[in-house]
Amino acid sequence: MNVAAPKSIGKNDNHRLRLEWADGEQWIDHARLRRECPCSQCQAFRLKGTPPQVPENVRVLEVHIQGYGVQLIFSDGHQRGIYPWAYLLQMGGG
Repeated sequence: MNVAAPKSIGKNDNHRLRLEWADGEQWIDHARLRRECPCSQCQAFRLKGTPPQVPENVRVLEVHIQGYGVQLIFSDGHQRGIYPWAYLLQMGGG
């Protein structure tokens, strides 16, 4: 699925990432984003049945646009995943 980049991306003090799409707004919890990281290392852990242990207070510190998606830098030091726009859109809210 080819999904256009959101109009804007921001983070707030409530540990949520805000994405403004052409047809609406989406909010995703930082902890959920970290738990569902699409990088190969995190995917391998999930396939083995041992998903990454993520503290609920984890924060997105930095947001880097990478063309087809966004790289998120987390307060726990994780920064490997690039989240494609389609992946974020299918996550819905929460």
